[in-house]
Amino acid sequence: MYNFQYHNPTRIIFGDGEIKSIEALIPANSKVLMVYGGGSIHKNGVYSEVKKALDAFQVLEFSGVEPNPKYETCMKAVELVQKESVDFLLAVGGGSVLDATKFIALAAKFQGVDPWDFMVGKAEVPQEAVPLASIMTLPATGSEMNASFVISRESTQEKFGGYSELIRPVFSVIDPKTTVSLPERQTANGVVDTFVHTMEQYATFPNNAPLQDRQAEAILLTLVEEGPKVLKNPEDYNVRANLCWCATQALNGIISSGMPQDWSSHEIGHELTALYGIDHARTLAVVLPGVWSYFIQEKQEKLAQYARRVWRVEGDTEVCAKAAIQKTEEFFESLGVGTRLKDYGVSAKEAASAVQLRFQQRNRSGLGERGLITPEIVAQIIESRA
Repeated sequence: MYNFQYHNPTRIIFGDGEIKSIEALIPANSKVLMVYGGGSIHKNGVYSEVKKALDAFQVLEFSGVEPNPKYETCMKAVELVQKESVDFLLAVGGGSVLDATKFIALAAKFQGVDPWDFMVGKAEVPQEAVPLASIMTLPATGSEMNASFVISRESTQEKFGGYSELIRPVFSVIDPKTTVSLPERQTANGVVDTFVHTMEQYATFPNNAPLQDRQAEAILLTLVEEGPKVLKNPEDYNVRANLCWCATQALNGIISSGMPQDWSSHEIGHELTALYGIDHARTLAVVLPGVWSYFIQEKQEKLAQYARRVWRVEGDTEVCAKAAIQKTEEFFESLGVGTRLKDYGVSAKEAASAVQLRFQQRNRSGLGERGLITPEIVAQIIESRA
């Protein structure tokens, strides 16, 4: 196990009806900007609950945050924060809304000309941010308890991630009841997203960390059990609750402590989303099996362990590792999530060339837990997912 530091100050308020708790958690006399997406929070009653809980505060609203939140949209909110001297941000929605809010919190304090510069490494990340919190309505990203975010820029068809301890949420409310009205597609995406988050921290190489391995496997087993249930019985509160907690645990730093990590599927997937508009989770369902297949020798021991412990596969290491890939693809497809680029009307050859060029232009190499992935290998992985 590697050396590590772990500190996660985010307060989690979990359960039915807990939105009312935020009144006591936001600093008195705060001017709050409520950030959200489309109309779903009006339809499911979340908007009314939040507004009631914020009755004691001066509240401004910013709506229209998209899935894969756009820089251009976020900058409109940044202008509002600066103009109105907003001193607290409240994200109400899924991971995209919280990603946007995290960027807004930093960009509002940026001293340079273009906040995109700190996303692409041309400027330092701001050393100050507007405090923020969240009310999560879609379990998937784990953003409610971490310091990471991802933003897309429409004008350049780019998608980049960022990180700053300054934008870790002060608190996050997770009410599984708010997820009941989610469309089946978003629910399935959330399961896949959580699954791949877990795998990016697990499916690498043995590192003498049996506790972290079993914590990750517990998340995977729960997703395998609960994923099909939620599609059959979308109003089952207990199933929704289990999926919510899986999403949080998958990316709050617990299972990654002291562990090697991959994240190449995410880096490749971000480009497929930026170029072709494929849902983030669905790019992961396409790319992850390709990464595993290409690096099956390097990942063989952990893939075999996963196959044995999660899928109860028997056989030698090579047989189990190959079965791990097949079982994972079958699981994603059972949720209605395609694992091939043809499922999304995208030419694998064209995508391979386009993404390889982007990685070359940015001098992006050395990806994966062993630093072996080059732009040329990225292209081969994508072509294999035709």
